[in-house]
Amino acid sequence: MPLPATDLDIDALRAFVAIVDHDGFTAAAERLHRTQSAISMKIKRLETMLGRTLFDRAGRAMSLTAEGELLLSYARRMLALNDEMVARLMAPEAEGLVRFGVAEYFAPEQLPLLLARFRRAHPRVRLEVSVGMGSDLVQEIAEGRLDVVIAKRNETGPQGRFLWREPVVWVASPDWRPEAGDGPLPLCLMPDPCIYRTRAVAAMDRTGQGWRTTYASGSFMAVRAAALAGLGVTCLGAGALVPGLRVLGPAEGFPALEPVETAVFGEERAKGGPIQPLIDFLVREVQAIALPPVAQAA
Repeated sequence: MPLPATDLDIDALRAFVAIVDHDGFTAAAERLHRTQSAISMKIKRLETMLGRTLFDRAGRAMSLTAEGELLLSYARRMLALNDEMVARLMAPEAEGLVRFGVAEYFAPEQLPLLLARFRRAHPRVRLEVSVGMGSDLVQEIAEGRLDVVIAKRNETGPQGRFLWREPVVWVASPDWRPEAGDGPLPLCLMPDPCIYRTRAVAAMDRTGQGWRTTYASGSFMAVRAAALAGLGVTCLGAGALVPGLRVLGPAEGFPALEPVETAVFGEERAKGGPIQPLIDFLVREVQAIALPPVAQAA
């Protein structure tokens, strides 16, 4: 016998995803401009409707249950489709040129698919896409050469509109081992300003570990390839892990690193025209992409 149809509350799903993305009910309430009690009530009703517990409330740290993890993947997709439909049907037709910059480390295999979906939703918008170093691209917005950029946030620069937060991990090739003795740690790094370089150097300085640059490049892909080849250690976001890289942890003498945040920049220039539709599309689509879990070092 088929199950009775159950219509989930989109607003409750949005609250559920906001709790996960912003680390708690209080932050989610602020993000959605609701009271914390209203957010709690939405989650309670959602759990009652599904007959499942979504959050493990034991202890001080709240985490998702197995059912909550399953719902999260569906909820992101449902919200993305809902928001795309509303934008397509209710927003005025956008047209014009958008000069779009993308930092090299941003999911290159996913970007063409996202842009193809945007073009189908907004066929009268022309995109010119540039790929490069994030800090350079953000500067090009200030200089008027680009309109929208996806890049990592830098604590001292523009903050942009939040896309996602991800862990930063130390990585090396599977057969890499520290050099004999107490010599400096060989690092593969991008030049300043680079948020990953900043994280790595600050961690080494805190622990007193000496280091030296064995491979330097302005290309993120080249630095990652150097680590894959065994030329040294580097650090990168969890979303940029590829087969062949081994995650290094505290057991091997590598301290934990602060996470980084990716944002979309250029919204302050979105005064009508096609810029705001692209930014809104990127926010809802990118946030619907779940990052893969990080396999910890043995």
